[in-house]
Amino acid sequence: MTITVAIIGRPNVGKSTLFNRLVGRKIALVDDRPGVTRDRREGEARLHGLTFTIVDTAGLEEAEVDSLQARMRQQTEQAIADADLILFMIDARVGITPADEHFAAMVRTSGKPVALLANKCEGRAAEAGLLEAYSLGFGEPIPLSAEHGIGMPDLSDVISEVIGEPEEEPEEVLAEDIGAEGEEGEPTDDDEELSKKPLNIAIIGQPNAGKSTLVNRFLGEERLLTGPEAGITRDAIAVDWIWRDRPFRLVDTAGIRRRAKVVEKLEKLSVGDALRTIRFAEVVILVMDATAPLEKQDLQLADLVASEGRALILALNKWDLVEDRQKRLTEIRADLAETLNQVRGVPMIPISGMTGNGLDRLMETVLSIYKTWNKRVSTAGLNRWLQAVTQNHPPPAVSGRRIKLKYVTQSKTRPPTFFLSCSRPDALPDAYKRYLVNGLRADFKLDGVPIRLMLRSGANPFDKGGSGGGGSKG
Repeated sequence: MTITVAIIGRPNVGKSTLFNRLVGRKIALVDDRPGVTRDRREGEARLHGLTFTIVDTAGLEEAEVDSLQARMRQQTEQAIADADLILFMIDARVGITPADEHFAAMVRTSGKPVALLANKCEGRAAEAGLLEAYSLGFGEPIPLSAEHGIGMPDLSDVISEVIGEPEEEPEEVLAEDIGAEGEEGEPTDDDEELSKKPLNIAIIGQPNAGKSTLVNRFLGEERLLTGPEAGITRDAIAVDWIWRDRPFRLVDTAGIRRRAKVVEKLEKLSVGDALRTIRFAEVVILVMDATAPLEKQDLQLADLVASEGRALILALNKWDLVEDRQKRLTEIRADLAETLNQVRGVPMIPISGMTGNGLDRLMETVLSIYKTWNKRVSTAGLNRWLQAVTQNHPPPAVSGRRIKLKYVTQSKTRPPTFFLSCSRPDALPDAYKRYLVNGLRADFKLDGVPIRLMLRSGANPFDKGGSGGGGSKG
């Protein structure tokens, strides 16, 4: 049985620290200042053989209607409504505050099972706060330290009462064993496996471009915080979604500003989280404000995605506010043609996150470019192509010696990567490499995805009497 457990409490009591420990990775941002978490984040938790869904929430605060804090509170209230068990957390060192009492009453009215967690209980400074916790009326508090892993067996006992007896696992994964940030595995090339697992889509862009609004429109609910304030999103929030019977995982990220403007520690953490999301994505949707001029930062983000080898789509958001649409589209295409040659032919899809216009076309483009990103070309076809392009435009002579291109093979997909064997790899000019890459893109319909061309010396195995040197898997 899989249940949903929500961690609730006022700001800065250690909710995100406990969330990270239970999921076994440091994926929620943690900082000394209160109010770091804004959106609710879900993860798969494992604790002493128990498996359940854990939800990290924003700290509960008193707030005026329509303020950002009020919208954060609505997200937390939704997490309470969806939860099977509520972990109400207090700071044992501080003791019970009026805010704890106020929100404990709110949690009590939900009618959900509640476990009281007294965090930061290491040391004698927490003894008084631990005794005060009884006054909240949730029974005996569980003393724990999310930072140091103290109290985890008692927490597992409480959760097991809701879940039932845990199933035995061949290899138990304990939350106490959390260490450095976990690494995710590289995607496999097995077609059947690819079709079953969710397609990872990262939604990136500058602040206030409309990323969270776009995700909410996809989901058909206000899952993520939105508003006129720039920089609302801090954590990279992943949500699962089904579109036309195909599973997807959408990851909303914090807005990425120019590096010179990122000076605060918290924003640096948010940007770092967004950059890691790009690294482990399969398709990246770069959301751009179509009503604003194309900025250098947009181009740098596109270049970053290409350098990471991810498939890229440009979503021109707020298209419903553009007056002369054809002129604007022509301007953007002209700018990209000059500045983004490494992913020539990248798709540009006009959309509106507010109205939902263009979203079906955007998702159809996601599947199309994902297929291109996984495309494999036969070695025989590649070498026929190589013979044709070198006859049309032979490689130049360098220092009086002509460079001989021997054979080419594709070593891997995701992105398409090719090995070219030639007589003098170091001497082949960059301009001729670009000519070959552009030829691969045009002749094998690889528009919009990065292409990697690796050079090396070696004998041609297709020549009679050749002695090896074929392309290796990378």
